[in-house]
Amino acid sequence: MSFLFNKIAIYKKVYCRFSIGFVLLIICQFSYAQEIDILLKGAHLIDPKNKIDSKMDVGIVNGKIARVAKDIPIASAAKIIDVTGFYITPGIIDMHVHVFQGTDKYSTSVGNSSRSQQADAFSFRTGVTTVVDAGSSGWRNFPLFKEQTIDKSQTRILAFLNVIGNGMIGRFQEQDVNDMNPVMNAHMINRLYPTILVGIKSAHYWGEFTSVDKAVESGKLANVPIMVDFGEHNPANSIESLFLKHLRPGDIFTHTFSEISTGRESVVDEKTRKVKPFVFEAQKRGVIFDVGHGGGAFSWAQAVPAYQQGFYPNVISSDLHDQSMNSGMKDMANVMSKFLAMGMSFQDVVLRSTWNPAQVIQRPDLGHLSVGAEADLAVFNVREGEFGYTDVRKTAVVGTKKLEAELTIRAGKVVWDLNGLSGQKWTIEK
Repeated sequence: MSFLFNKIAIYKKVYCRFSIGFVLLIICQFSYAQEIDILLKGAHLIDPKNKIDSKMDVGIVNGKIARVAKDIPIASAAKIIDVTGFYITPGIIDMHVHVFQGTDKYSTSVGNSSRSQQADAFSFRTGVTTVVDAGSSGWRNFPLFKEQTIDKSQTRILAFLNVIGNGMIGRFQEQDVNDMNPVMNAHMINRLYPTILVGIKSAHYWGEFTSVDKAVESGKLANVPIMVDFGEHNPANSIESLFLKHLRPGDIFTHTFSEISTGRESVVDEKTRKVKPFVFEAQKRGVIFDVGHGGGAFSWAQAVPAYQQGFYPNVISSDLHDQSMNSGMKDMANVMSKFLAMGMSFQDVVLRSTWNPAQVIQRPDLGHLSVGAEADLAVFNVREGEFGYTDVRKTAVVGTKKLEAELTIRAGKVVWDLNGLSGQKWTIEK
């Protein structure tokens, strides 16, 4: 009898162990099946920060990058998006835009006016997940910009604070030296909005270097870079002096490929078509060169010779505003495609549109797809054929490649899907 009871006890123990193990197995399998919210499968991944340039799958969990690996099992994902034949990149960072939309009847520029554009209308459809407003607002009206635009946007909006307290509300106001207050600029950046304000902008000043020097003073106090739109002088001020005597390493020269006819000294000599030697020296010294295409600041006559002579911009950006969106600029993908047309590799274009600008604005959390990073990414189709690209003078160059954003994900959510890659398939019966 005792033998029988012992045997029953053994069977009970084995059964219990089996039951517990079976339950744990089911729980583990269920957990495994649900561990990834979105799985992007089959694309070629380009992530310059992490030196990845190969076919990789990307898994997203709770809005973060959870896995980057070859052949992630589909059983591990709640949603699978087949992106075979496309390229995955980090979400594009457009480091020069104007998105302070408003209705100030006294504003004649991009500050709080209709001349600025809605960020969400131009970002996701071109793979952009982060934009940086380039000085549309100053310390006096930045809180309005934040409340009115930034807080209501799906696109991540960061900003350069204008050296002028009232920002870009008009050309005459931007000459007001008395409204250049480095202490207040630094206070806004360091004390009030350190996660949004990434630098100082000097623009459209008709004098010599006062605006630039006040911006540099502000940048030193706030420990941020400055961006300079250095033009509208007659005769044009010396960019050699700007680069080598006024700007610090890490400071940004925007509208790099504009012509001298815009009131700016050009980087390429317009007679010899040679890049001026001090330009290479400045870039080696750490001055950042930003495209800032815009409506009047990108000329093939500047960009092509510069590229052919080995002078490449550190950052590719659009300078989005009302006068650029329907002219030669069009959108960020179009600007990026222009560099493909000049012969730049897609990998280098991605570097200058993701990880490079992230480093320039001191936001190393952006511009890459490291595990744990916020899941901001783009899926591009690199189309082949014949495509025309115009500069601000309506001069056209024919390229053989064109970038088209198929899918954009911001913080783990699909925010742009050109051809329904993420949608549930529905067949129309005929």
